[in-house]
Amino acid sequence: MRRKEYLLIITFFHFIIATTVAGCARMGQPDGGWFDDDPPMVIGSDPADQSTNISSKKITILFNEFIKLEDATSKVIVSPPQLEVPEIKAAGRKIVVELQDSLKENTTYTIDFSDAISDNNEGNPLGSYTYSFSTGGQIDTMEVAGYVLDASNLEPIKGILVGLYDDLADSAFKTKPMIRVSRTDSHGHFVIKGIAPGTYRVYALQEMDGNFRFSQRSEMIAYNHETYTPSSKPDVRIDTIWRDSLHIDAFRQTPYTHFLPDDITLLAFTHIQTERYLLKTERSEPDKFSMYFSCGDSLLPVIKGLNFNADSAFVVEANEKRDTIHYWLRDSMLVNQDTLHMEISYMMTDTLGNLVNQTDTLEALAKVSYEKRQKQKEEEIERWVKEQEKKKKREQPYDSIYPVTPLKPTYNVSSQMDPDKKVTIEMPAPLVRCDTSAVHLYSMIDSLWYEAPFTFQPVAHQLRRYEILAEWQPGIEYSLEIDSAAFEDIHGLVSQAYKQGLKVKSLDEYSTLTLNLSGIADTLPLRVQLLNASGNIVKEVLAKGGTAHFDYVSPAKYFVSAYVDANSNAIWDTGDYDEDRQPEDVYFYNRVIECKEKFDVTLPWDLTAIPRYRQKPASITKQKGDQKKKLQNRNAKRAKDLGIEYNKDKINIKTK
Repeated sequence: MRRKEYLLIITFFHFIIATTVAGCARMGQPDGGWFDDDPPMVIGSDPADQSTNISSKKITILFNEFIKLEDATSKVIVSPPQLEVPEIKAAGRKIVVELQDSLKENTTYTIDFSDAISDNNEGNPLGSYTYSFSTGGQIDTMEVAGYVLDASNLEPIKGILVGLYDDLADSAFKTKPMIRVSRTDSHGHFVIKGIAPGTYRVYALQEMDGNFRFSQRSEMIAYNHETYTPSSKPDVRIDTIWRDSLHIDAFRQTPYTHFLPDDITLLAFTHIQTERYLLKTERSEPDKFSMYFSCGDSLLPVIKGLNFNADSAFVVEANEKRDTIHYWLRDSMLVNQDTLHMEISYMMTDTLGNLVNQTDTLEALAKVSYEKRQKQKEEEIERWVKEQEKKKKREQPYDSIYPVTPLKPTYNVSSQMDPDKKVTIEMPAPLVRCDTSAVHLYSMIDSLWYEAPFTFQPVAHQLRRYEILAEWQPGIEYSLEIDSAAFEDIHGLVSQAYKQGLKVKSLDEYSTLTLNLSGIADTLPLRVQLLNASGNIVKEVLAKGGTAHFDYVSPAKYFVSAYVDANSNAIWDTGDYDEDRQPEDVYFYNRVIECKEKFDVTLPWDLTAIPRYRQKPASITKQKGDQKKKLQNRNAKRAKDLGIEYNKDKINIKTK
């Protein structure tokens, strides 16, 4: 046989073999074969899962394929909690966990991997996986579950630590680490596993120092005085079998062990900040500098100027909590001074928790220098001069004197007015003069304008804000008119004339909403809030006699929340662990309410009929659930595209 013919035959056989192998690998399909849609499987571990009398602190878990471990620091939970962070590594087809703490005697250890494990190539999730072993002679298998919500708004809290104590004393939470722990998922849900028979208390802790106990008042916590005894019962759940991502194939009843309780609800809160210290000082505008404290104090700081005279140099503006203080500079010379050096004395919390006088040396540096501001002013004047010259050449009206900058109040006045709204005016700087006689309100009656009664007054705890109170009559037109020079600020700027027409809507443009309340005592002071589609408060009323009534409700879809104003101060108050005071209770009406014009809506609301973790409507819940990892089941779609029947449970593919 000639050499050329021999080489052709050999090449042909190689082609046949390669094609056969590829065809087998691709299961007879020329486009690449079937997908790997199977999750990784645990094929063994050392020590074996659920082993007893274990003394080794190193655990190796083996898989049938290469795997990856996602975000082990936050997703993998070791219980009992470890004060020394365990080493958790994924390498090839195994995960190695090395515990650093000493093992406790007669204790069940669980390593909950949640959904952190998936195969390396396709990302198929293993699903919830928990490994366990015991240092004693038995494995504890009880579980408890529930939810952690933000007490102020019933938002699910993601990633907060939840733990058990078998010591039922209140002091345990501050003196001992939790004995078993878990973390909440994006729905605020938690499951604590590997619990021994007994009675426990449950706490939540947004820990900041890794000691698994409440040690800092800035840590968010949740607690109650209920005790829980874990139990279980046989039960059946309905599982949905999906043909593909859109179609349900079947429903299957699956027996399982139902652990109880599974609806523990913890309402988390953060204490009022009582440690006082200076957060920062800034001078964002040249005519004022500001001090921000962690919390307020009845005594304002005392300022001594080091390169200026601080006597009568400021108008002081403090908010209601007195933790934010603005110092407005009266003198233009100080406004033009780029850096103000000063010595300030203020009350600060020392290491023992006592308020003591603290003296610091600070400087307030203008964000934009005087030189740069002057240059910007010159450029502005140049542009004005050029504009006037253009007008002059075109024989248009022009000005020869550069206009004085006026005071520019912000008028919160709408042309369409609700009868229960207020008109507010906010000044850009504190005033030295406010001429209330220059403020006028007129109403139109029978096509004639008449003076309407009103009150012009400053808003409490807001130095630069004023409000106009009037009995706004539905369907009536008004005119708010303010004379020029009515207001003058500390820099000598005066306001210009202002005029705004407004009309109060007629009653036919509104709905009313009445809620008949039940589920809590009528004697409790309950404040009910009407919320818009974004969850923001539109109106708030104090319930009376078990009824909350809202007038002048604009047509729209609304939600409703309520809180028990236990101390009648008209604000929601947080809790305090040392005083054993829970935060004020918050509730949500769990459905949307549609209000239409000319309609009166009356609804019953039992505030406690639905568990708190199911009350807040999903559309106004800010903490959305993470997308759950699912097997992609791409082979079902591929089989459909190829016109064949795919049976996942069998190897063979049946042609239709």
